[in-house]
Amino acid sequence: MLLSEVIGQEKLKQQLVDMVQHQRLSHAILFVGPEGAGALPLAIAFAQYIVSIPNSNVDASGADMFGAPEPTVPKVYSPDEIADLPAYHRASQLMHPDLHFSFPSITEKPGAKNLSSNFIEEWREFINGYPYGNVFDWLQSIKAENKQGNISADECQEIIKKLSFKSFESAYKVLVMWMPEYLGKEGNKLLKLIEEPPDNTIFLLVANSEEQILPTILSRCQYIKVPRLTTSEIEQALIQKAHLDPEKAAQIAAISDGNYREALHLIQHSDADFLTQIREWLNAILKGGPLAQLKWVEEVSKMGREPQKQFLKYFNHLLEQSIRIKVLGNDLPLDPALKDFALRINKIAGVGQLEAIVEELDKAVYHIERNANPKMLFMALGIKFYHIIQNKTLILTEG
Repeated sequence: MLLSEVIGQEKLKQQLVDMVQHQRLSHAILFVGPEGAGALPLAIAFAQYIVSIPNSNVDASGADMFGAPEPTVPKVYSPDEIADLPAYHRASQLMHPDLHFSFPSITEKPGAKNLSSNFIEEWREFINGYPYGNVFDWLQSIKAENKQGNISADECQEIIKKLSFKSFESAYKVLVMWMPEYLGKEGNKLLKLIEEPPDNTIFLLVANSEEQILPTILSRCQYIKVPRLTTSEIEQALIQKAHLDPEKAAQIAAISDGNYREALHLIQHSDADFLTQIREWLNAILKGGPLAQLKWVEEVSKMGREPQKQFLKYFNHLLEQSIRIKVLGNDLPLDPALKDFALRINKIAGVGQLEAIVEELDKAVYHIERNANPKMLFMALGIKFYHIIQNKTLILTEG
């Protein structure tokens, strides 16, 4: 993936190229950006650019009077020039010997080590097909089901081992670690390596939020904030990459909130089941009573933690659209089914109430990530929603 193929982020792309061309490349860089902004494809494209630059710092043909080679200034390649280099072809397939990856993974069977290398083929397919996906998408692709991914102690040891070797053909060895939030205390094993890495070793960490990263790792990294994509950037990407007609692209871009993954999901209508679940949940809370709520909670508790998190995030997104309609008016471009549901929610709750529910949903995601009991959590949420809405009711049916 060339930097020019990454959606938007033009200022950051130039900043990264300048760091290489002016030899100001930090040994540890942390990319932090919200879901769908492209922090991962940006980091991977940058890593591919770095490892594709030939290792030509020394020209053996020139020697001083004692026989030692004289250093020469290496050729400066632009991001697009590397497309013709053999090293880039290997890097673009994620098969370059000096390009390494670490990401949340699972233990395949009891007693086995939890290592990223066990899923490298699946990782290549994921990055080539869905580079703007999130952790939920990734774990679904490796059939994690109810298992939560993590970056294990064994993985940390494997990283230390890999980076102890000299680079094979590139001027640099590069490790891209996706979602360092999934490092527990095991991440402390990497502190010395990140602080004092072997020569020409680069760490590129990619995260959604720095708040969940070990402070000891944060303090050792150069911080790069990846902003949300603009509406026009998403619109152009939908036209060029997803081959949407301009009118539909403009409509989806306007409601995707700078999130290209969300834009792709809106195209596919892949969250229709979540919409049905939300409708059933609110009807159970507002009309069905405790037994109906308990039945719904029993079903949702079987989903697994990652789907539960995605469900809550989708509900959050829907409420945010409801607030926008409430504030900006009914002319907001939105899928008809979502707009109908948002309008129904607006009849039972004001902006303050919707914001309170959004806050509770954010807290719930936080607690699920920390292994909260899902039955207790969703039952408590239902009770809170009932009191927030203050017993105003409306049957949330389709049509």
